[in-house]
Amino acid sequence: MKQKTLLLLTVSILTAMITACSGTSSTTPDSGVEGKVIIGPVCPVIQPGEDCLDRPYQATLTVNDPNGRKIVQVEADEDGRFKIPLEPGNYILVPESKGLMVPFAAQQPFAVVEGNYTQLTIAYDSGIR
Repeated sequence: MKQKTLLLLTVSILTAMITACSGTSSTTPDSGVEGKVIIGPVCPVIQPGEDCLDRPYQATLTVNDPNGRKIVQVEADEDGRFKIPLEPGNYILVPESKGLMVPFAAQQPFAVVEGNYTQLTIAYDSGIR
C-alpha cells in the first residue's frame, strides 16, 4: 500500500513539473501577412464613360521561405481577403494559377516584422484583351 501511494505521489509531482516547464505560450504569432486579391481586366471592351474595375478574386496563395520551401497554403475568401499568421522573417508569396497561363499573378517577396501584419495586394491578370 505504501509503495502504491509513493508511486502515485511521484507521478503527480512529475506531471506537475512537466506541466510547469512546458508553459502556456500561444503558438499563433501576432504577426504575418494580410491583404486582398484582385483580378482584371474583367471587361473585354471598355466603352467611354464605363468603369471596368478590377474585382475581388478567390485565389489559392502559397507562402514559401526564401529557399522555396512551402510554409503554408491558404485560400482567399470570396471577397479576395486573406490573413496569414507568420513568425517574423522573410517570405515569398506565390499566387497559384488554375490554368497554365491565366489567370496569372507574380510572386511577391515580403518581410514580416514582429507585432505587425504586412499588407499586400495580389493582382491577377485575367488575360482578357
